[in-house]
Amino acid sequence: MRAVEFQEYGDPEVLKVVTAEVPEPGPGQVTIDAAYVGVNFADVKARAEGYRVDSLPYRPGLEVSGRIRAVGDGVPDLRPGQEVAALVGGGAYAEVVLADHTTVFPLPEGLDLPTAATLPTVVPTVHALLHEVGRLRAGETVLVHGAAGGIGTVAGQLARAAGAGAVYGVASSAGKAEYALKHGYDEVFTADSFPEEVRRATGGRGVDLVLDPVGGETLRRGLDALAVFGRLVSFGNASGAEPWRVGQPELYAEGRSVAGFSILTLAQSAPDALRALAERAFRTVTDGTVRLPVTAEFPLSDAAGAHRLLGGRSSTGKLVLRVAD
Repeated sequence: MRAVEFQEYGDPEVLKVVTAEVPEPGPGQVTIDAAYVGVNFADVKARAEGYRVDSLPYRPGLEVSGRIRAVGDGVPDLRPGQEVAALVGGGAYAEVVLADHTTVFPLPEGLDLPTAATLPTVVPTVHALLHEVGRLRAGETVLVHGAAGGIGTVAGQLARAAGAGAVYGVASSAGKAEYALKHGYDEVFTADSFPEEVRRATGGRGVDLVLDPVGGETLRRGLDALAVFGRLVSFGNASGAEPWRVGQPELYAEGRSVAGFSILTLAQSAPDALRALAERAFRTVTDGTVRLPVTAEFPLSDAAGAHRLLGGRSSTGKLVLRVAD
Protein backbone atom coordinates (compact mmCIF):
# COMPACT_ATOMS: atom_id res chain seq x y z
CA MET A 1 0.00 0.00 0.00
CA ARG A 2 0.97 3.66 -0.33
CA ALA A 3 1.62 5.78 2.71
CA VAL A 4 3.11 9.20 3.45
CA GLU A 5 5.80 9.61 6.09
CA PHE A 6 8.84 11.68 6.96
CA GLN A 7 12.27 10.49 8.02
CA GLU A 8 13.52 13.88 9.22
CA TYR A 9 11.96 17.10 10.45
CA GLY A 10 11.70 20.04 8.11
CA ASP A 11 9.67 21.74 5.39
CA PRO A 12 6.71 20.02 3.68
CA GLU A 13 9.10 18.48 1.16
CA VAL A 14 10.27 15.96 3.77
CA LEU A 15 6.90 14.20 3.33
CA LYS A 16 7.51 11.21 1.04
CA VAL A 17 5.22 8.62 -0.52
CA VAL A 18 6.46 5.15 0.43
CA THR A 19 5.35 1.57 -0.13
CA ALA A 20 4.47 -0.14 3.12
CA GLU A 21 3.01 -3.43 4.28
CA VAL A 22 -0.72 -3.57 4.83
CA PRO A 23 -1.35 -3.74 8.60
CA GLU A 24 -3.41 -6.52 10.14
CA PRO A 25 -5.72 -5.83 13.09
CA GLY A 26 -4.86 -7.29 16.47
CA PRO A 27 -7.30 -7.87 19.32
CA GLY A 28 -9.58 -4.87 19.76
CA GLN A 29 -8.43 -3.28 16.49
CA VAL A 30 -9.78 -2.75 12.98
CA THR A 31 -8.19 -1.78 9.69
CA ILE A 32 -9.85 0.80 7.46
CA ASP A 33 -9.58 1.20 3.69
CA ALA A 34 -9.12 4.95 3.79
CA ALA A 35 -11.16 7.23 1.53
CA TYR A 36 -10.27 10.64 3.00
CA VAL A 37 -7.91 11.87 5.70
CA GLY A 38 -8.32 15.08 7.67
CA VAL A 39 -5.32 17.40 7.78
CA ASN A 40 -4.67 19.12 11.12
CA PHE A 41 -2.20 21.69 12.40
CA ALA A 42 -0.90 18.96 14.73
CA ASP A 43 0.32 17.16 11.59
CA VAL A 44 2.26 20.25 10.55
CA LYS A 45 3.81 20.59 14.00
CA ALA A 46 4.75 16.91 13.99
CA ARG A 47 6.56 17.28 10.66
CA ALA A 48 8.25 20.56 11.50
CA GLU A 49 8.99 20.19 15.22
CA GLY A 50 8.48 16.58 16.24
CA TYR A 51 5.24 17.29 18.12
CA ARG A 52 3.99 13.98 19.59
CA VAL A 53 6.52 12.01 17.52
CA ASP A 54 8.10 9.09 19.40
CA SER A 55 10.54 8.03 16.69
CA LEU A 56 11.39 8.38 13.00
CA PRO A 57 10.26 7.56 10.39
CA TYR A 58 6.83 8.85 11.30
CA ARG A 59 3.50 8.72 9.50
CA PRO A 60 1.18 11.63 10.41
CA GLY A 61 -2.60 11.77 10.38
CA LEU A 62 -5.14 11.76 13.21
CA GLU A 63 -8.50 11.24 11.50
CA VAL A 64 -9.76 9.15 8.61
CA SER A 65 -12.95 8.09 6.89
CA GLY A 66 -13.48 4.95 4.83
CA ARG A 67 -14.72 1.39 5.01
CA ILE A 68 -13.69 -1.27 7.49
CA ARG A 69 -11.33 -3.73 5.84
CA ALA A 70 -10.84 -6.27 8.63
CA VAL A 71 -11.84 -6.73 12.27
CA GLY A 72 -9.69 -8.18 15.05
CA ASP A 73 -10.81 -10.41 17.89
CA GLY A 74 -13.00 -8.91 20.57
CA VAL A 75 -14.42 -6.07 18.46
CA PRO A 76 -18.17 -5.59 18.96
CA ASP A 77 -20.62 -3.91 16.60
CA LEU A 78 -18.22 -3.29 13.70
CA ARG A 79 -18.06 -5.30 10.47
CA PRO A 80 -16.08 -5.34 7.20
CA GLY A 81 -17.48 -2.97 4.60
CA GLN A 82 -19.04 -0.64 7.14
CA GLU A 83 -18.50 3.09 6.51
CA VAL A 84 -16.80 4.71 9.48
CA ALA A 85 -14.78 7.66 10.71
CA ALA A 86 -11.92 7.11 13.14
CA LEU A 87 -9.65 9.03 15.47
CA VAL A 88 -6.14 7.59 15.60
CA GLY A 89 -2.96 8.57 17.41
CA GLY A 90 -1.11 8.82 14.08
CA GLY A 91 -0.63 6.94 10.84
CA ALA A 92 -3.72 8.05 8.92
CA TYR A 93 -1.76 9.23 5.85
CA ALA A 94 -2.07 5.79 4.24
CA GLU A 95 -4.31 3.65 2.07
CA VAL A 96 -4.99 1.28 4.98
CA VAL A 97 -5.20 2.64 8.55
CA LEU A 98 -5.03 0.69 11.81
CA ALA A 99 -7.37 1.93 14.57
CA ASP A 100 -8.50 0.92 18.04
CA HIS A 101 -12.18 -0.01 17.89
CA THR A 102 -13.03 2.37 20.75
CA THR A 103 -12.31 5.39 18.54
CA VAL A 104 -14.04 4.11 15.38
CA PHE A 105 -17.46 5.61 14.75
CA PRO A 106 -20.04 4.22 12.30
CA LEU A 107 -21.26 6.98 10.02
CA PRO A 108 -24.78 8.27 10.60
CA GLU A 109 -27.05 8.03 7.58
CA GLY A 110 -26.59 10.87 5.12
CA LEU A 111 -23.02 11.74 6.12
CA ASP A 112 -20.62 11.55 3.17
CA LEU A 113 -17.04 10.31 3.42
CA PRO A 114 -15.26 13.65 2.71
CA THR A 115 -17.20 15.37 5.50
CA ALA A 116 -16.74 12.38 7.79
CA ALA A 117 -12.95 12.75 7.60
CA THR A 118 -13.21 16.22 9.10
CA LEU A 119 -15.24 15.21 12.14
CA PRO A 120 -13.31 13.00 14.59
CA THR A 121 -11.05 15.75 15.97
CA VAL A 122 -12.94 18.97 15.27
CA VAL A 123 -16.57 18.52 16.21
CA PRO A 124 -16.11 16.58 19.49
CA THR A 125 -13.36 19.02 20.47
CA VAL A 126 -15.60 22.03 19.95
CA HIS A 127 -18.51 20.39 21.74
CA ALA A 128 -16.27 19.70 24.75
CA LEU A 129 -14.75 23.18 24.72
CA LEU A 130 -18.13 24.88 24.78
CA HIS A 131 -20.23 22.50 26.85
CA GLU A 132 -18.42 19.82 28.86
CA VAL A 133 -15.38 21.95 29.80
CA GLY A 134 -16.39 25.56 29.06
CA ARG A 135 -19.92 25.07 30.47
CA LEU A 136 -21.42 27.74 28.24
CA ARG A 137 -24.83 29.02 29.31
CA ALA A 138 -27.42 30.78 27.18
CA GLY A 139 -26.81 34.51 27.00
CA GLU A 140 -23.09 34.31 27.78
CA THR A 141 -20.40 35.72 25.49
CA VAL A 142 -17.61 33.75 23.84
CA LEU A 143 -14.24 34.59 22.26
CA VAL A 144 -12.63 32.04 19.91
CA HIS A 145 -9.05 32.23 18.63
CA GLY A 146 -8.45 30.89 15.12
CA ALA A 147 -12.00 31.73 14.15
CA ALA A 148 -11.56 30.92 10.44
CA GLY A 149 -10.01 27.47 10.90
CA GLY A 150 -11.74 24.11 11.18
CA ILE A 151 -12.35 24.34 14.93
CA GLY A 152 -13.13 28.05 14.75
CA THR A 153 -15.69 27.53 11.99
CA VAL A 154 -17.56 24.96 14.06
CA ALA A 155 -17.19 26.90 17.33
CA GLY A 156 -18.96 29.94 15.91
CA GLN A 157 -21.91 27.88 14.74
CA LEU A 158 -22.19 25.73 17.85
CA ALA A 159 -21.91 28.69 20.23
CA ARG A 160 -24.64 30.47 18.31
CA ALA A 161 -26.85 27.37 18.44
CA ALA A 162 -26.28 27.14 22.20
CA GLY A 163 -27.78 30.60 22.65
CA ALA A 164 -24.62 32.62 23.24
CA GLY A 165 -25.35 36.30 23.73
CA ALA A 166 -22.51 37.25 21.39
CA VAL A 167 -19.76 35.29 19.64
CA TYR A 168 -16.45 37.03 18.96
CA GLY A 169 -13.49 35.68 17.05
CA VAL A 170 -9.81 36.37 16.49
CA ALA A 171 -8.25 35.92 13.04
CA SER A 172 -4.90 36.75 11.48
CA SER A 173 -6.12 38.62 8.38
CA ALA A 174 -9.03 40.59 7.01
CA GLY A 175 -9.84 37.79 4.57
CA LYS A 176 -10.03 35.24 7.36
CA ALA A 177 -12.17 37.60 9.42
CA GLU A 178 -14.62 37.94 6.54
CA TYR A 179 -14.80 34.14 6.21
CA ALA A 180 -15.41 33.68 9.94
CA LEU A 181 -18.28 36.16 9.92
CA LYS A 182 -20.21 33.71 7.72
CA HIS A 183 -20.05 31.05 10.45
CA GLY A 184 -21.78 32.50 13.47
CA TYR A 185 -19.52 35.35 14.61
CA ASP A 186 -20.76 38.82 15.50
CA GLU A 187 -17.33 40.47 15.27
CA VAL A 188 -13.84 39.22 14.45
CA PHE A 189 -10.74 40.99 15.75
CA THR A 190 -7.08 40.85 14.82
CA ALA A 191 -4.65 39.01 17.06
CA ASP A 192 -2.67 42.08 18.09
CA SER A 193 -5.66 44.05 19.40
CA PHE A 194 -8.15 41.51 20.68
CA PRO A 195 -8.19 42.31 24.43
CA GLU A 196 -8.89 45.99 23.77
CA GLU A 197 -11.47 45.18 21.08
CA VAL A 198 -13.23 42.74 23.38
CA ARG A 199 -13.49 45.38 26.08
CA ARG A 200 -14.85 47.86 23.53
CA ALA A 201 -17.40 45.40 22.14
CA THR A 202 -18.63 44.37 25.60
CA GLY A 203 -18.75 47.83 27.13
CA GLY A 204 -15.73 47.08 29.32
CA ARG A 205 -17.22 43.90 30.79
CA GLY A 206 -15.19 41.23 28.96
CA VAL A 207 -16.38 37.82 27.76
CA ASP A 208 -17.55 34.85 29.80
CA LEU A 209 -15.60 32.18 27.88
CA VAL A 210 -12.34 32.23 25.88
CA LEU A 211 -11.23 29.26 23.74
CA ASP A 212 -7.47 29.37 23.19
CA PRO A 213 -5.38 26.99 21.01
CA VAL A 214 -2.41 29.37 20.84
CA GLY A 215 -0.96 29.45 24.36
CA GLY A 216 1.96 31.59 25.53
CA GLU A 217 1.41 35.32 25.54
CA THR A 218 -1.98 34.93 23.83
CA LEU A 219 -3.24 32.91 26.79
CA ARG A 220 -2.07 35.56 29.23
CA ARG A 221 -3.77 38.31 27.23
CA GLY A 222 -6.90 36.17 27.03
CA LEU A 223 -7.22 36.39 30.80
CA ASP A 224 -7.38 40.18 30.40
CA ALA A 225 -10.37 39.71 28.09
CA LEU A 226 -12.39 37.73 30.66
CA ALA A 227 -15.34 39.07 32.59
CA VAL A 228 -15.74 38.53 36.33
CA PHE A 229 -16.18 34.75 36.87
CA GLY A 230 -14.99 34.18 33.29
CA ARG A 231 -13.48 30.88 32.08
CA LEU A 232 -10.60 30.25 29.70
CA VAL A 233 -10.15 26.83 28.09
CA SER A 234 -6.70 26.03 26.68
CA PHE A 235 -6.65 23.32 24.01
CA GLY A 236 -3.27 23.71 22.32
CA ASN A 237 0.01 25.54 22.13
CA ALA A 238 0.26 26.56 18.49
CA SER A 239 2.64 29.37 19.42
CA GLY A 240 5.27 26.87 20.51
CA ALA A 241 5.97 29.09 23.51
CA GLU A 242 6.94 27.81 26.91
CA PRO A 243 3.67 26.84 28.62
CA TRP A 244 2.41 29.84 30.58
CA ARG A 245 1.39 29.12 34.15
CA VAL A 246 -1.58 30.73 35.84
CA GLY A 247 -1.77 31.10 39.60
CA GLN A 248 -3.71 32.63 42.44
CA PRO A 249 -2.81 36.30 41.71
CA GLU A 250 -4.39 36.11 38.24
CA LEU A 251 -7.47 34.13 39.24
CA TYR A 252 -8.56 34.99 42.77
CA ALA A 253 -9.43 38.67 42.37
CA GLU A 254 -12.31 38.20 39.90
CA GLY A 255 -13.07 34.51 40.30
CA ARG A 256 -11.65 33.50 36.92
CA SER A 257 -10.75 29.94 36.02
CA VAL A 258 -8.56 28.15 33.49
CA ALA A 259 -9.20 24.62 32.18
CA GLY A 260 -7.69 22.44 29.48
CA PHE A 261 -8.75 19.83 26.94
CA SER A 262 -7.10 17.42 24.49
CA ILE A 263 -9.22 14.96 22.53
CA LEU A 264 -6.21 12.71 21.91
CA THR A 265 -5.50 12.47 25.62
CA LEU A 266 -9.18 11.82 26.36
CA ALA A 267 -9.12 8.98 23.82
CA GLN A 268 -6.37 7.31 25.85
CA SER A 269 -7.59 8.03 29.36
CA ALA A 270 -11.38 7.81 29.01
CA PRO A 271 -12.45 6.21 25.69
CA ASP A 272 -16.03 5.67 26.88
CA ALA A 273 -16.34 9.37 27.64
CA LEU A 274 -14.97 10.13 24.18
CA ARG A 275 -17.53 7.89 22.48
CA ALA A 276 -20.39 9.55 24.33
CA LEU A 277 -18.98 12.97 23.47
CA ALA A 278 -18.58 12.03 19.80
CA GLU A 279 -22.16 10.79 19.57
CA ARG A 280 -23.47 14.08 20.95
CA ALA A 281 -21.20 16.10 18.70
CA PHE A 282 -21.92 14.18 15.49
CA ARG A 283 -25.64 14.77 15.96
CA THR A 284 -25.04 18.49 15.54
CA VAL A 285 -23.80 17.73 12.02
CA THR A 286 -26.49 15.28 10.99
CA ASP A 287 -29.28 17.55 12.26
CA GLY A 288 -27.89 20.53 10.37
CA THR A 289 -26.84 22.61 13.39
CA VAL A 290 -23.21 22.58 12.25
CA ARG A 291 -21.75 22.64 8.75
CA LEU A 292 -18.04 21.97 8.38
CA PRO A 293 -16.98 22.97 4.86
CA VAL A 294 -14.07 21.25 3.16
CA THR A 295 -12.30 24.19 1.56
CA ALA A 296 -9.40 22.32 -0.07
CA GLU A 297 -8.80 18.74 -1.16
CA PHE A 298 -5.42 17.25 -2.11
CA PRO A 299 -4.46 13.79 -3.32
CA LEU A 300 -2.57 11.68 -0.81
CA SER A 301 0.50 11.99 -3.04
CA ASP A 302 0.45 15.78 -2.51
CA ALA A 303 0.29 15.83 1.27
CA ALA A 304 3.12 18.36 1.07
CA GLY A 305 0.80 20.76 -0.77
CA ALA A 306 -1.77 20.51 2.00
CA HIS A 307 0.94 21.18 4.60
CA ARG A 308 2.19 24.22 2.68
CA LEU A 309 -1.31 25.70 2.62
CA LEU A 310 -2.09 24.97 6.25
CA GLY A 311 1.36 25.89 7.55
CA GLY A 312 1.26 29.17 5.63
CA ARG A 313 -1.69 30.25 7.82
CA SER A 314 -3.67 31.30 4.75
CA SER A 315 -6.21 28.47 4.75
CA THR A 316 -9.77 28.59 6.05
CA GLY A 317 -12.14 25.81 7.02
CA LYS A 318 -10.94 22.22 6.78
CA LEU A 319 -8.42 20.50 4.48
CA VAL A 320 -8.55 16.82 3.51
CA LEU A 321 -6.43 14.32 1.60
CA ARG A 322 -8.16 12.15 -1.01
CA VAL A 323 -6.64 8.70 -0.72
CA ALA A 324 -7.84 7.22 -4.04
CA ASP A 325 -6.05 9.24 -6.77
